[in-house]
Amino acid sequence: MNSTKIISKFFNSRLKEIDLFTTEAADIQHRVLNRLLKEAAHTEWGRKYDYQSISNYEEFKNRLPIQTYDDVKPYVERLRKGEKNLIWPSEIRWFAKSSGTTNDKSKFLPVSKESLKDIHYKGGADAVALYFRMNPESRFFSGKGLILGGSHSPNLNSKHSLVGDLSAILIQNVNPLVNFIRVPSKKVALMNEWESKIEAIANSTIKANVTSLSGVPSWLLVLIKSILEKTGKQTLEEVWPNLEVFFHGGVSFTPYRDQYKQVIHSDKMHYIETYNASEGYFGTQNDLSDPAMLLMIDYGIFYEFIPLEEVEKENPKIYCLEEVELNKNYALVISTSCGLWRYMIGDTVKFTNNRPYKFVITGRTKHFINAFGEELIIDNAEKGLAKACAETGAQVCEYSAAPVFMDSNAKCRHQWIIEFAKKPDSIDLFASILDTTLKEVNSDYEAKRWKDIALQPLEVIPARKGLFHDWLKDKGKLGGQHKVPRLCNNRQYIEEMISLNQQA
Repeated sequence: MNSTKIISKFFNSRLKEIDLFTTEAADIQHRVLNRLLKEAAHTEWGRKYDYQSISNYEEFKNRLPIQTYDDVKPYVERLRKGEKNLIWPSEIRWFAKSSGTTNDKSKFLPVSKESLKDIHYKGGADAVALYFRMNPESRFFSGKGLILGGSHSPNLNSKHSLVGDLSAILIQNVNPLVNFIRVPSKKVALMNEWESKIEAIANSTIKANVTSLSGVPSWLLVLIKSILEKTGKQTLEEVWPNLEVFFHGGVSFTPYRDQYKQVIHSDKMHYIETYNASEGYFGTQNDLSDPAMLLMIDYGIFYEFIPLEEVEKENPKIYCLEEVELNKNYALVISTSCGLWRYMIGDTVKFTNNRPYKFVITGRTKHFINAFGEELIIDNAEKGLAKACAETGAQVCEYSAAPVFMDSNAKCRHQWIIEFAKKPDSIDLFASILDTTLKEVNSDYEAKRWKDIALQPLEVIPARKGLFHDWLKDKGKLGGQHKVPRLCNNRQYIEEMISLNQQA
């Protein structure tokens, strides 16, 4: 008997609610906003903006400014020290550690008990429900799910408050019953040292009946390589014959798809993209033939959208869900049951459908590299280059950087092409200082570089004199406001530059 078919029936009522996203999206979203305003009305933030007197979206939009992490940070610092009822009425005991801003190595995003229940865990349950609809023959519950997460530590040395990766916070607080259907054990899952952790997970799960995987594609591929090496097997289904689905997120799956095909040959394998950020769970793929994700609109999240061309303006145009246009890039703005209000998270999305609302992630509001979850921003790059120049006496004219995606041995790195006005005596030393400084200013880059497990030391390619001038000229972009792309999350530009660099 297929127990999953019996259990999956309990998800049917939820699927009927999700079906209402097609016809009642606007009403659903505005009910969420009203609920959030009502619950936070008596917080310090709610009193500041007189939430009790806000009766509709227009009043909300006109009264509250758009927020960035620098705006929220003073409240977060007070929350971490134990103050209560600042931006959300319940006690905030957990803080998701994310990549930093211009001024900070890391961000600490509040995670309330309400957000765990009505955003993150609800998102996970809905991902499973939607998967059962896509694959009614699933035997998901005949085995266990392997969840690859991060780690956490006490918040400011408090035993009752935690700081860490969102995945670790979710594992720490999950319903104990879930632990019966997941591997590895909580003790192993929350280990701090990644090299030992990968080893422990591999050793403890090889003999398990794993039917599903959840995690970031780059890190999970490292684990898979370890498991195949230990077992001497060529494919993962030889280790776990009942494996059927991978719920992935965090970075784009596109660069890894072919590599997963090399280690998982089974035609019964399914790949489901999810969008579970530190700030909230936003979307789940609900059609295997469509890469777009369904926007989850009845959680504790109210969505707004800023057209990408408006982001840097003092008074940008801002739209609620029913006002967005298809196939247009928007910066994502959220108000949530974590106490984030009109918070711009930095991601950009594009809607491909509005009945129901489906979207794809298109990038970040600024240049970045996030091929492996490192979220490297230009400010990090500038600080790293400044330090490398100061210590080697070098001078940089122009530069650009991009990822080198994993090869068959799960090796990857960042590749920089730099035109020097004054070359350093040693390119290797320059690269080493740059790499070390990036680890110092960006905690996510530091984590991915840990002991070279997933991300290798960066590579610096010296550019010939005039390379970037010639590249811009070939593009018809000399002068004016045209600039060299400093960081790019794909290899289109850097491949053109490398090719041009080899020409006399």
